[in-house]
Amino acid sequence: MKSIHLSILSVALLLAAFVTSACGGKQDQQQVEQRTELVETTTLVMADISREVEFSTTLEEWKKLSVSPSVTGKIEHIYTEVGTDVNAGTMLVRMDQNQYNTTKLTYANLGVELQRMETLRESGAVSQQTYDQTKLSYEQTKESLDFLEKNTFVRAPFSGVISARNYEDGELYSGQAILVLSHISTLKALIAIPEGYFPLVKNGMPVMIQTDIYPGETFPATIDIVYPVIDPVSHTFLAKLRIPNANLRLRPGMYAKTRMSLGKAHILVVPYQSVLRLTGSNDRYVFLEENGVARRVFVKLGQRFDENVEILEGDLKEGDHLVTVGQGKLVDGSKLNVIKEN
Repeated sequence: MKSIHLSILSVALLLAAFVTSACGGKQDQQQVEQRTELVETTTLVMADISREVEFSTTLEEWKKLSVSPSVTGKIEHIYTEVGTDVNAGTMLVRMDQNQYNTTKLTYANLGVELQRMETLRESGAVSQQTYDQTKLSYEQTKESLDFLEKNTFVRAPFSGVISARNYEDGELYSGQAILVLSHISTLKALIAIPEGYFPLVKNGMPVMIQTDIYPGETFPATIDIVYPVIDPVSHTFLAKLRIPNANLRLRPGMYAKTRMSLGKAHILVVPYQSVLRLTGSNDRYVFLEENGVARRVFVKLGQRFDENVEILEGDLKEGDHLVTVGQGKLVDGSKLNVIKEN
């Protein structure tokens, strides 16, 4: 019986503790709701700005060719070295000529045979079919000879500089490029641009290039191609730049920054310090003061202009009162006392 009394007493004590805790929690919540936070605000206005965007990239050769003949065999002679400037049509490599010479001889013999067949056909001594077969063999051998000539005596298809050499005279060609020819008097670069700028970027637009190697200097470029699709993962699109480089001061592989002007814009900007980031994510938000109460608004940021940043998306408008000081301690619904408005 005593044990039963003790159990009833324990339950009663637990219930009393729960009620006390619940009442205390409710009182704490009421205190939070009744607490007034001191803040400063500013009235949002639209701004006219010159929109300039900057992207990082790496410079590349305008054209690059791996000199890799389509015939195997011994490399008889390489006519150039790394760093040598060559013109279009310059002989670069001579491969083993045995196959080429054999085909050249066959072609010459077929030429004589075709002439003989033409004479016999005119006199009716051979059929048209025999003549046609001889002519076909002649034409096919001519194609093979042209192919072998191109791949035995390898010439530069465009002007450039030799940027790599992987063999020496007499070595057996195994498939790796014998030489690498690079056109560097013009360079190119690819930049990834956020999709929001797609309607503003056009072919032929001017771009300025800067590198750390030449501090304070800029190099002109133009947009050569705007790629027509948006990457669904990064939500960016590519643009290819054409960079004149006649003085060869820029080189492939250099890290560079690109800057382009996208014209004037009438946009909404907020002080960058007023923007907060949601813990554990990359979502950004600000607080507005509305009738003495804080309202949290999620935003998407655009370009930064010194202490201000562009708002691309968000339920903000001109005339709203943005909390600029004290926003770090606010929650949605906090009561506010505005001690200063800018």
